[in-house]
Amino acid sequence: MQASQWPHAPNARDENTDTTLNRAADYSTVFLRFALGFSLLSAVADRFGLWGAYGQPHVAWGDFAHFIAYTGKLNWFVPTTLLPALAWVSTVAELLLGLALIVGLFTQIAALLSGMMFLLFALAMTVALGVKAPLDFSVFSASAGAFLLAAHGKYPLSADASRKRNGRRV
Repeated sequence: MQASQWPHAPNARDENTDTTLNRAADYSTVFLRFALGFSLLSAVADRFGLWGAYGQPHVAWGDFAHFIAYTGKLNWFVPTTLLPALAWVSTVAELLLGLALIVGLFTQIAALLSGMMFLLFALAMTVALGVKAPLDFSVFSASAGAFLLAAHGKYPLSADASRKRNGRRV
């Protein structure tokens, strides 16, 4: 039996591979933060017409009125008078969580809340539109990614890491 096969004799190559994989996992959180954060901000931008007017290619809402109507479609059980408030609450949440993820501020909390929000959105889409819609728009995947990000706990290149380096509790 070779020395590298003994449990008490670690192989230097395996340790280097583990270190490289751990570093890759840590830095993949940067990509995941950006992907989730910019997706949230893109949706907010769409409801204010920043991607174009309603009816143009690749524009879902184009204005806030169309977003309120879509909110009503997904949340058919909510009284009509509450739909604008629900649309505003989700918009503010998406804006704040998107910014927090991109900057990496309170990342674990922002990721957990984003995961819950994506999951609620996916479930609402499933009930209102059928399971194909949230699958086509990768809402379940976004939720899973956000939960994975929250569970990882190490966030290089983030405001959290900077605060930790400077001795402040994150």
